[in-house]
Amino acid sequence: MLLATLSAASPTAAAAHYPPEWSQPQAPFHIVGNIYYVGTLGLSAYLIRTTDGLVLIDGTLAENVPQIERNIATLGFALRDVKILLNSHAHFDHAAGLAKLKADSGARMLASPGDRGALESGRPPSRVNYQVPDFPPVKIDALVADGVAVRLGDVALTPLLTPGHTPGCTSWATTVVERGRTLRVIFPCSMTVAGNFLVGNTGYPGIVADFRRTFARMRGIRADIVLTPHPEQADVIGRHAAGKAGVYIAPGLLQELTDESEAAFEAELAKQQAARP
Repeated sequence: MLLATLSAASPTAAAAHYPPEWSQPQAPFHIVGNIYYVGTLGLSAYLIRTTDGLVLIDGTLAENVPQIERNIATLGFALRDVKILLNSHAHFDHAAGLAKLKADSGARMLASPGDRGALESGRPPSRVNYQVPDFPPVKIDALVADGVAVRLGDVALTPLLTPGHTPGCTSWATTVVERGRTLRVIFPCSMTVAGNFLVGNTGYPGIVADFRRTFARMRGIRADIVLTPHPEQADVIGRHAAGKAGVYIAPGLLQELTDESEAAFEAELAKQQAARP
């Protein structure tokens, strides 16, 4: 079941053919602790409240920016209080809205070294089996380092470099307190092949080794709550609709996602190797 949703979330042949739910409005909601959902029905954007302002993870599509900004306002926050923008990875469906959000909020844009070039050019380097959609480039104000926390007020968000899906794919880790319990929250970067060439990828020669390192790393991460770039991967919106206390606590979910992504990766690698002349 998870594998099916992961496959469905992969980029399509062209931007014009992306799933309609990627732009379908979704009312914002509180997830856990100081974390809120402000994305669309099919693309996640997460808002994190701190004592010194707000952090936003991912900008989704450029056309979704007005929805994200309205969602932030609906929750009672001011857009100007967004101080830091973060990104899971430099694909159009998660990064295209960042330039406009940066301009509108005045926030600083932080990113990994591996995805800086793609974010600042609007074009990922990897060779893929679909027409790569360009997206509005966004200026990077500072680079993050693996394992070195980004801090704003009372919140620390730790970047975990988990490349493969893109060269700078970045997962983010933090903790929240809910009902007196400290919970570890992970915003994992995508782990799907998503049309990448795994054989002969001149734009990303180290892609296979990166994917395998990422799968190994993900298995060593403890996560009480998993919040994914595509909400259906962790049923983020469905869990909210269930309305039950502790509904987001799923300690085995990250390993399940990793196992299914790795199996799909190895199958795709074998397929591409067999097809190579």
